[in-house]
This record gives sequence, structure tokens and C-alpha cells, in this order.
Amino acid sequence: MSLAPVQRSFDELGTPLHDVTFCVLDLETTGGSPADCFITEIGAVKVQGGEVCGTFQTLVDPGAAIPPSIVLLTGISQTMVIDAPRIETVLPTFAEFVGSSVIVGHNVRFDLGFLDAASDRLGYRRFSTNRWVDTAGLARRLVRNEVRNLRLATLAGHFRSPTRPIHRAFDDAMATMHVFHSLLERAGTIGVTALEDLLILPKARGAAEYRKIHLARELPRRPGVYLFRDRTGAIIYVGRARNLRTRVSAYFYGDPRRTVATMLKELADVGHRVCAGDLEAAITELRLIHAHRPRHNRRSKPPKANHWLTLTSGEFPRLSITRTVHDDAVLTLGPFRRRAAAELVMTGIWDALPIRRCTGRPGSRPSRCAPAQLGVALCPCDGQLPAAIYRTVVDRLRRAIGEEPDLLLAPLVERVEGLAADQRFEEAAWARDRHRAVARALERRRAWMALRDAGRIEAARAGESVVIDRGRLVAAWSGTDMPLFGAEAEHAGEEVAPSVLAQEEADLIWKWLAGPGTRIVDVSGVLALPCRPVTSLERLASTVVGLDPSGSNGP
Repeated sequence: MSLAPVQRSFDELGTPLHDVTFCVLDLETTGGSPADCFITEIGAVKVQGGEVCGTFQTLVDPGAAIPPSIVLLTGISQTMVIDAPRIETVLPTFAEFVGSSVIVGHNVRFDLGFLDAASDRLGYRRFSTNRWVDTAGLARRLVRNEVRNLRLATLAGHFRSPTRPIHRAFDDAMATMHVFHSLLERAGTIGVTALEDLLILPKARGAAEYRKIHLARELPRRPGVYLFRDRTGAIIYVGRARNLRTRVSAYFYGDPRRTVATMLKELADVGHRVCAGDLEAAITELRLIHAHRPRHNRRSKPPKANHWLTLTSGEFPRLSITRTVHDDAVLTLGPFRRRAAAELVMTGIWDALPIRRCTGRPGSRPSRCAPAQLGVALCPCDGQLPAAIYRTVVDRLRRAIGEEPDLLLAPLVERVEGLAADQRFEEAAWARDRHRAVARALERRRAWMALRDAGRIEAARAGESVVIDRGRLVAAWSGTDMPLFGAEAEHAGEEVAPSVLAQEEADLIWKWLAGPGTRIVDVSGVLALPCRPVTSLERLASTVVGLDPSGSNGP
């Protein structure tokens, strides 16, 4: 993959705030609900780069009585609006005035609610489809500790606005404009210089960490991977984003998670790698996590060891969990991140087929082992089991793992259905979890083999082009300039992935290839789309309706 730096473009930097046209607006209405109240006055001022470039002001005949409390608050009486235009006349002109500008208001959702209600009644485009900024939200993030409350009058006095808000639309819009410009100055001191940063700032939650926000200023607005480092230069966290600067900046605007606060205290530097698109970013993140094992990547931390589920060789093979792939194994599933995951699949296979469970030498016991006595397993421990009968069970397992997954999945579904019918829901949930684990293991193995047999694949989606070699991403680029390919994969003949890293990378690739909009450009081998073993899964989901769909009922 190409990780070379690219030239910073205008799109990477974002839209500078001085190039954005803002429309600061305010409304007066007959009440608080747009369902049964109406607009009585509209005031707006359009600004760009700190300069006023247009104003809009008009009274509006609401077509209904103005309550005395509203007259007392705003000073707008029924007599004042008797000759004013109706909203049907005002709205088209005001919509043209606003255009595509970014709407600004104090508690702007209130104003947008009334404008959208009028637009819906008259068949116009909603004003809320424009991007918008709420000065109350900005003030909450930037000056909450400096003012007693976030009312417009309080903020206007705090920033010494020359216009005093008096509950008249145009005056309040002018006061809001002054407050907005003052808040933009504050935002600029913490690195908010582009529109994209400004839009996410009021939506942040949790305690802000503005003192380190400068670490995100040089990040491009492109897909890629970001790396958090501590004072020693050690990588403490790796993440990916479609917009690097926006994602990393969000950490400093505020994040309610306690783990994030701890991580930001240790943060000293932010590195990044620009990627061609989502797939390269996901795989780069995966490889970096496995290479550096960052201490704050707790959920995605790589396992200390790989685990495989194998069917041993011999006349009476049995299932065994190993940390290496043995050449003499009859078949193998995995790798699994944890031994418990491999044990869950093994238990699921035991539920579906009477595979031997005892570990002793055939004929070494005077009587059959407990699983054999219970009739859930065929075991040669007493020397009475014919090899030909046991061979049919092994052949059935090999066919199930190879090309007929329902040989394993169907018995598990019947088991779940039977337990659910007997209202043994806890046991049914455990059986369901074993079914899911077996289905997932079979699906991953078949996808791995499909990528292996395909050889080298060239594919494209959403501007990202990639080259995949037997389940490994070896090149990725955007545009038309194809980079040099990386090293070829070394696992050409392996039926299972050689490590958890290789398997998880293949999973990401397979999901991307199977996603909507992916175009296969060239294949050196044969790319067969394996049938996902979902028939039993769908039947199970429609049958066991009493179980928690999240899977939390399991052991």
C-alpha cells in the first residue's frame, strides 16, 4: 500500500470561515408551537467575512389573533400586522434571500421549526436542509463558565453588542450576529477555522480538552488512520476515520467516555497516514494495532496466541484445540482470537454430530465413557466401535465444513426449536449461540478459500481502487495513478488463515468485495462467491422469538 504524503488540497483543509456566507435570522411568533401558532415578524442579516452583505425585515400577518401576552412581550399588536403581507407572500422571497447560506440563530431550532412548518404547508423546500449553527450551543461550549446563563440578552451584554435584543426580529438578529462573530473569535483560538469544525463544535459532549486541540490542526480532511503517541513516542491508540481532522478534533471538543479522558491526559502527539478509502484505512488500522498493541485499543487488541480447532488424524479422529496448524490434521477451522471461541464451536459440532469426545487410546477402557453411555457421542474407548461406522460421521463432518454447511447447522436449529418449544429458553439461548459460532466459523473458512483461489483481484468502489492477493491487500489508490504492488501473499495453498491478523484482514476484504457498489476489474484465478450459510440462521431467527436477539442470553 502507498503511504506516501500527498499535497494538501482545498478540500483537505475544509471551507475557511471567511469564505462562508452566513444568514443570521430571528422570528417573532404568536406562540411556542408551530403546529397551532404562526409567524408575525422575520428579521435576517446576511454576512460574509465579517461584512454585512444583505438584510431582510418584514412584519407578517399571522391570519390569527395575537395573544395579549405576546403583544406585551414583543410589542407587535394586531393593528401593526393588519396591512402586513401573509406568509404565502413572504416565504418565497425570504427563501431566495437565504439561498444556500449557513443559517445562524439563537436556539435556532425554534425558528427552523416555524419556517419548516410554513414550507411544508406551502410546498417549499425546508429551511433545515441548509447547514445551520446555534449560537446557544456554541456559547455552551465556549463561554459557559463566564456567563450566568445562555440567554441572548446575557450574551449580547457580555460581548458588548451595539444592538440590544428587545424581542423584535431584526434587532435580535443583529444582536445574534454580534454574539456569533464574538464566538467565532473564541473558536479561532482553539483551532476552529473551517466550517466543518464549527458545525461539530456545538454537538460535542463531555468535558472539552481544548489545550491540546492544536495537535489536530495540520491533519488533512481525508480518509486515513490516526496514531496517538505519548511523551516517549509510544503509540497508545490507533483509529481510522473518513475525515481525519474532523474525527481527531472531536476528541478535544468533548467526549463523555472516561477512557478517552485518560487517554487525552497521556497524549503528546498525533500522527496520521492518508489512505485511498475505507478499505485501506480499515486494514492499515488493523495492521498497526497488531504491530504496536496500543494500550488504549482495548476492544481490538490482538490476541497473545492463535487458536485452531482441528480434527486429528488416525482411525478414530477427534476434535482438538491447538495453537499451531498440524500438517497431519484431517481438517481445520479458525483461527480464533480466544480459546473460549474455539470451544464454543467445538461444543456446537458435538451437538450436531456424535463425534468422539474421549481422549484415551481406543480400547483402553473396560466400559464406554460418559458421553457414549448417554448416546451423544460415538467413542472407541471400550474397543467395540467399528471403524467403518465412525468413518461415516467423519465424512459427514468433512462434507459439512467443505460444501454442505446445513449438515451441521440444521441439527443445531432443530435443537434450539425443541428447547424453545419446551420453554427451556436459557438452554435454547446457549444452543443458539453455538449455532451462530459454527455458522460464522464455516462462513469465514469458505470466504478465505474463495480469496485464496481467486489469486490476484483488482477491484474498485467509491473512488478507491485496490489490488488483493490471496486475501491480503497489496495496493490501494484513488484516482488513476496505480502505485507499485507490495509483496505477494505467502499463503497460496493454505485452507485456513495462518493467523488471526490474516483472517481479520480477509474478513474486511470479503465484506468490502461483497458490499454494494464494488466493481471487480480483473481476477487472475477463479473468484467463486461462496454461499453464506444463512438458511438455518434465518429459520432460527424466525422461530426462537422469545430469545434476546442481541445474543446476551449465552454463557
